[in-house]
Parts: sequence; C-alpha cells; structure tokens
Amino acid sequence: MKVKMILPALTEAESPLWRPIKYSLFPPLGLATLAAFLSPEDEIDLQDQHVEALRLDDTPDLVVIQVYITNAFRAYGIADAYRKKGSYVILGGLHVTSLPHEAMAHADSIFIGPGEDTFPQFLVDFKNRTPKPVYTSTVRTLVGIPPIRRDLIKRNLYLVPNSIVVTRGCPHHCSFCYKDAFFEGGRTFYTQLVDDALAEIDRLPGRHLYFLDDHLLGNAKFAESLFEGMRGMNRVFQGASTVDAILRGNLIEKAAEAGLRSLFVGFETFSPENLKQSNKKQNLEKDYAKAVNRLHSLGIMINGSFVFGLDEDDSDVFKRTVDWGVNHGITTSTYHILTPYPGTELYKNMETAGRILTRNWDRYDTRHVVYKTMGLSAEALEKGYWWAYETFYSWKNIFKSSFRHDSVKHIAKHFLYTGGWKKFEPLWNFIIKTEGLNAMLPLLESILSKVKPRNGGERQPDRPELIRPEPLTLH
Repeated sequence: MKVKMILPALTEAESPLWRPIKYSLFPPLGLATLAAFLSPEDEIDLQDQHVEALRLDDTPDLVVIQVYITNAFRAYGIADAYRKKGSYVILGGLHVTSLPHEAMAHADSIFIGPGEDTFPQFLVDFKNRTPKPVYTSTVRTLVGIPPIRRDLIKRNLYLVPNSIVVTRGCPHHCSFCYKDAFFEGGRTFYTQLVDDALAEIDRLPGRHLYFLDDHLLGNAKFAESLFEGMRGMNRVFQGASTVDAILRGNLIEKAAEAGLRSLFVGFETFSPENLKQSNKKQNLEKDYAKAVNRLHSLGIMINGSFVFGLDEDDSDVFKRTVDWGVNHGITTSTYHILTPYPGTELYKNMETAGRILTRNWDRYDTRHVVYKTMGLSAEALEKGYWWAYETFYSWKNIFKSSFRHDSVKHIAKHFLYTGGWKKFEPLWNFIIKTEGLNAMLPLLESILSKVKPRNGGERQPDRPELIRPEPLTLH
C-alpha cells in the first residue's frame, strides 16, 4: 500500500512574516508516530511543507493529513485534490477535533482526539474495506506503542531533529488552551512508561534533545524517574514547565542534574484577575521572580511566554511585560495576542457573548485580533504586540538582559542564544537553503553546556517594583 503523510505549512508560510528557521526546528512527530502502526511492506512518503516543496502529482492509496487551525484551509485544498484523484483521505489533529463537521466535508474519514488507539483500528477496517467516517479516541495510553518511525524524518532539514514527546496533554485546564477540547472523552494527561521513554532517548544520536511535551514536569513521579534514568547519559535538553512546578520541591534541580538547560515557562500575565479569567490557577499567588532566580541559579535559560489582550490589560501592559523580562534576564520571550481557538472554553464564552469577529482561521495565528477587545482597541493591541517583540529583541535590551547574570559563561550563553535566534535571519536562511542545519547542532550543544553561577545564584533586578506589578504575589 502506498501511503502519503502530509503536514501542510501554516498560513504565514506565504506571508512576509515567514521565518524559515522557526519552522525548521522540529520534524512532524505526530505523523511519524502514526506511521509506526503501518506495515513494514507499506511504501510511506512523509512530507513536511514547512521544509520542502510538496509533491502532489502522485496517487497514493491512503493520504493522512495533520490539521492545525492556521493550515486548515491549505489542508482542505490538498485533501480535496487527492480525493478527486481517487485516494482515500483521512484528516486528524487539533482543528479536526475542534470542528469535526467542517473537516468531514474534505475527508473520507476523520479522527477525533489522539490517534494511538484509533489509527490501528482504522488500518484494520481500511484493509477490510469497511472504514468508518469518524474515529473517536477513548482509550488513552502510551503503553505498548511501537517506536516512532524516525527513519521517515529527513533529519538534515531540521535544527532539532531529536525532538521527543514522552507525555500527552497537561494536568491543568487553562481556558484559552486547546488541550481540554482535544483530549475530551478520556484522560487529559498521561505518560509513557519510564523505560519506554528512556529507550526512545537511547535511540537518538548526539547529545541534544528537545522535549515537546506541554508540561514535562506535570507528573512529578514520572519526571523524577525519567531524570534519574537520564543521569549519566551526557544529554543536554530543553522542555516546558509551569511556574508552580519550578517552585515546588526539588524536581527542577533533578532536571538540571539530568541535563536541562533551557525551559519554556508560561508566565502569560501579571494580573491576578486575568489569571482567574483564564482559569490559570497554577499561576495564582506564585512569585514569578523567585521561579526565574531559581532557574538561573541552576544555569537554566528561560523562554518566557506572555499573552496580550486579556480583559484586564491596559495600554501599559506591553512596556511592563518587556521591562520585566529584560530586567529579569529572560533569554527569549514569546508573545501572543489572545486567540480564542474553537473548542476551548474561551471560544465558547466569547461566542456566547457575541465577541467573535471572524471565523477566517488564517487569522487565528496569535498575531491578529479576532475578537471584540475590552481594555484595549484592536489596533492598539496589534501595535503593542509588534512593539514588544521589536523592543525586547533590540540589541540594547539583548545586552542589558544578558548582563543580568553573574556568571560570565551565562552572560555569553544568553547573548549568543538570543542574538543568534533573532538577529541573523539571512544567515539562517542561507544555512537552510544549503541544508546545513545539522552542522549547527554542535554549536547549540555548546551554548547549552552547563553553567555554574558564582556566589550561588543570580543577581537581583535593579527595579524590584517590576517583580509584582499587581498587588498580589504571582505564580
């Protein structure tokens, strides 16, 4: 059987905002995971439109397309083209789960929720010529799933080919997050067996890993066993966590001992009212500055995530957020305009209140305002979003935030990582065109090498009032 697996490019791939390096980081693990259920005799072609031109002149027996919200229209067009040629087309992913009736018009079968339990059943039905139009996940387990088909991944096209996911979902229930919609009908957070996760890590070459889990520290028992098993593997890795998990117990120290060198942290907002509105309880009454200092004391760089446009935000939120990040030595910041994804609690609430302005999914890219705002005009919100990026990543602030660290090595790491990520776009584009991204891995591993701060910790910010811009302590 000939099988085509496609990850269509996001909308911005054809816009002036396109940054090739941003979408040349991680291979499509979801599709490679499903490919493991196919027969060794099947002829599989896995294509990622972010890093290669799609070949659409073939006629495979089965076409599998992963759909996100801002590649939905492109995915539907590809699906329609293959169906006209007689291929059997299946669609799955976040957007399909959120809007199944929309997706059904473009597919022979659709998949609701994660596919580890439904895709194997579909393959049985397909070979028996009895496929169902809808497959809905109910059994949530990663026990016994076959190893990811990494042989299908074109490693030379990615900066971080060693990406890995050892859990599914998240234990929290933020109103703007897709997670509850995608995992509805079963467990919303579950893990691999530790031995299976360690075996997957063992199969990966080189030193660097990137855990794409929504919350790597979400199950403390699993994470502690994982990090214990990774000690001595000589790995350096990156991942994501919450402020709460960073401050609780000594799990973050165990992660650092295992090789954690960079962490994505969802700070999101400084306003307690905004946190309550977003149901982000894990951030309420937590001290952001304490979490930052703890990470820096362990030599861990921080990618901070912040959301603009929550109802309590005012015109000062952009400057306040950027200043806080710079003064606290945040290595990179990721800013988002609040986006009500279909299927989320936020979307349902805004739809009920008549606040949804458009259902053009191409604009749901966290760069555009798609809802009726409260404290800020749509124009001011979009303008402030772009100002925040430009200001945080100015050379002046890159220098300033780098020197928030005591260790010379940490200062250098911060400067190289931040500057390299945002200030050398032509160089990245050249490296991508010459397929030389893998040659950059030793440099990345060097930047992520261990740091031992002097004097047992990091220096405190010069502007302590920025630690708590609101009356309450922060998460």
